[in-house]
Amino acid sequence: MVIKIWKSFKKRIFGFLFKKKKDISLGFYGPPNAGKTTLANKICKDWTGEEMGKVSKVPHETRHVQFKEEVEIKYKEKSLKFKLIDTPGIATKIDYEDFMKMKMKKKAAQKRAKEATQGVVESIKWLDDMDAVVIVIDSTQNPYSQVNITIVGNLIAKKIPVLVVANKIDLKKSNLKKIEAAFPEYEVVGISAKKGKNINEFYESLLKLAKKA
Repeated sequence: MVIKIWKSFKKRIFGFLFKKKKDISLGFYGPPNAGKTTLANKICKDWTGEEMGKVSKVPHETRHVQFKEEVEIKYKEKSLKFKLIDTPGIATKIDYEDFMKMKMKKKAAQKRAKEATQGVVESIKWLDDMDAVVIVIDSTQNPYSQVNITIVGNLIAKKIPVLVVANKIDLKKSNLKKIEAAFPEYEVVGISAKKGKNINEFYESLLKLAKKA
């Protein structure tokens, strides 16, 4: 009886010590229309052949957390398998009238605003499940915003490894140096998710981030 108990105990201990590490949960965070879903689509298209979500010029197209299991990238003889989680854009204020200015009808605008607000709450809750986070910033916009401060503050509090992606560097108003100055404590990689510019540099940075998770 004692021998059986010892064997069972030893099996559980060794299973705990040598169990295979789960896939990394990698979250994409940032303000609305920064290009999170565009980047998620690019990654999924490159490595799974399928896109992940719909994109639009109207803010808050992504209003629910969406994810893709077991995405594996291989770069320079290294590989990384992870769960890719695309979150709704974080915003401190969501007003349905802003959607009406984009020619949406009042009822549809109100519905979108309500769902977008719920999406922000959902995004913050999901931080507890993240092993690492990619913050996607529109490099044509001012990085010193309340939204970015809110996101970074939550990540620092939870001690989650971070990579900052300065997106849309293909546009004339892009200012990569300003993004780097705003986030001196993190690695910043400039890309164009839409054009695929510097995407290999992004994958290399992603592999580095995974080591910290």
